[in-house]
Amino acid sequence: MTFFNQEEQLEKLGNGILEATWAEFPTLARNQIALTWIVYDPPVLVNTGGALTPDAFWNHPVRGFTYRGLERIYPASVVKLFYLVAVQEWLEKGMVQTSGELERAMGDMIIDSSNDATSLIVDILTGTTSGPELPPGPFETWKQQRHIVNRYYQSLGWPEMESINVCQKTWCDGPYGRERAFYGQLLENRNMLTTNATARLLHSIVGGVAVSSVRSQAMMSILKRSLKADELPQDVEEDQITGFLGAGLPQTAQIWSKAGWTSQVRHDAAYIEIPNLRPYLVVVFTEGKMHAKNRNLLPFVSQRIAEAVASLN
Repeated sequence: MTFFNQEEQLEKLGNGILEATWAEFPTLARNQIALTWIVYDPPVLVNTGGALTPDAFWNHPVRGFTYRGLERIYPASVVKLFYLVAVQEWLEKGMVQTSGELERAMGDMIIDSSNDATSLIVDILTGTTSGPELPPGPFETWKQQRHIVNRYYQSLGWPEMESINVCQKTWCDGPYGRERAFYGQLLENRNMLTTNATARLLHSIVGGVAVSSVRSQAMMSILKRSLKADELPQDVEEDQITGFLGAGLPQTAQIWSKAGWTSQVRHDAAYIEIPNLRPYLVVVFTEGKMHAKNRNLLPFVSQRIAEAVASLN
């Protein structure tokens, strides 16, 4: 049971986009891409500042397409979207207090994909800190606390959240000390997401029902990105448009997104509005060393999806 309806037209278009992608990038294996795509038909219920109650929003049918949408994949920095929503929930419930540093870290975590900012956010969310290895007793307590974000997403009762793991910081060089021990001997406790879970979370933010309508709008303003070349970061490594979904869009488009990449993966999750077209949401995860470096793959998929949306009746 997914939060969107799968139907023939999008199924056909979605499969066509995948076939075109494999034809263009023949080294991309069938199991190296996962995709979830949601289309918002009129009357559009998203990006209205939370005009609908959560009940009305979740009962409003949307249609979508998914390919390997339930596969657990290492999410890289896309996980920061999950920490953003969690921190807004904690603030809303009074579990943490806002501060200049927390606000700065929240912005830097999403806008620049800062791992250092994310480290602070995870510490604030869980009441833990990184450091040397711990004796067994204290380490058990520490681990329990680190799973608090997982427990929050489980508590939502969304089937998409059942298989995810969001308890690790994001690293430049990798974890050390207690953080390395927490990863598990074979890295079995790494963060893991699916494109369906990511799409549902982004769908809730765009719908104005993530935490509250006011907090959803605040998150939307952090996720908004410019497509103008002169407004992109100078450092292409921090630019979440070039080489990602935003690069496949016309300049008239608007995009709200969070990308993630390492030497092994290249992902993006975006909500997109193009004048005179239905708004849509797309999450694409790609795996493999060669594809992680490829700056043409996600823009290619994005352009094909935009063309498909233009063809919808």
